[in-house]
Amino acid sequence: MIQMSVVGGELERNLDHAVARIAEAAAEGAELLLLPECLDLGWTHPSAREQAGTIPGGWAYERLREAAVQHQVYVCAGLSEAHEEQVYNAAVFISPRGELLLTHRKLNELDIAHDLYAQGDRLQVAETPWGRIGVMICADAFAKDHMLARSLGYMGADVILSPSSWAVPPEHDPEKTPYGAEWRKAYGRVAKEFSLPIFGVSNVGAVSAGPWQGWNCIGCSLAVDAEGSPQVQGSYGVEAEEILYTQVDLLPRPARGNCWASR
Repeated sequence: MIQMSVVGGELERNLDHAVARIAEAAAEGAELLLLPECLDLGWTHPSAREQAGTIPGGWAYERLREAAVQHQVYVCAGLSEAHEEQVYNAAVFISPRGELLLTHRKLNELDIAHDLYAQGDRLQVAETPWGRIGVMICADAFAKDHMLARSLGYMGADVILSPSSWAVPPEHDPEKTPYGAEWRKAYGRVAKEFSLPIFGVSNVGAVSAGPWQGWNCIGCSLAVDAEGSPQVQGSYGVEAEEILYTQVDLLPRPARGNCWASR
């Protein structure tokens, strides 16, 4: 879980940093790496209109693909995607062979971001040696009745990965209002219902442009286990860069939650 700094609009800097952190995590034995939402340019940064790249083929995507192949790891990361004169808030899941296993376009985007990002239109899961991996992005977890996360469970996901960008206003006081309860509740409910772990990774750093200019991304990346209990919680802070490691123990398919019982 790569909780990394993202600097708005600094495409080359952000990708260099992401690739370096991928190398660091791979050297520690990580096999599947999750990175933040819009790690290339920053969530809602207006530079996406000019600098978003295609998936596949764009420079940012190709940097991640090359890193996955070089270090023989799976990589899930959020990118700004240019497609047919639209910009999407997207996430990619790349195999150690450099295969694009899926592209997800955020469905439950906040209203303030609709001026920049076009609407996604589908959910997907990808087969891996560990089972099926489902991908959603940040506020997808808060869709009404958790319908997007629950849909991934009904689609047979064994794990859900969620590139995220969690921000607070500059006056936020973590002592008075600790961050993360809403994510623990949302993730925990679906994880327990479907017996699947859920992972969300946020970036850190000041938001320099866009509707949340002046806010701070503060990490607090979160993993909940298949019983819905918090397993790993990242540090809070605008400079709280870190790599979090955890072991995922998947349950046998016949023993898993309601999505299997319903078939």
